[in-house]
Amino acid sequence: MRMAQVVGNVVSTIKDRGYAGQKLMIVDFLDEAGRRTGETAIVFDAAQSGVGDVVLVSIDGGASGMLLGREVIADMTICGVLDSMTLDGDTRTYL
Repeated sequence: MRMAQVVGNVVSTIKDRGYAGQKLMIVDFLDEAGRRTGETAIVFDAAQSGVGDVVLVSIDGGASGMLLGREVIADMTICGVLDSMTLDGDTRTYL
């Protein structure tokens, strides 16, 4: 799992039938301090996230099928939207 911030969405007018109804988002991964790294990826969204949300991204392709509820070929999927996080006594609120 990696933390990321949603920075955009992808619109695809033509795609495989197996991906119908699935939302694709663009994320920018975060470092340990919560800063954007500039490392971006296009990921499936199983958590109904939106632009600006801080999310958890599953980077295990096998988990994508479980999260999306079907057989899919995917490396990364958003599996949760973070409300807050506490690390070493420091709490960050994201919503």
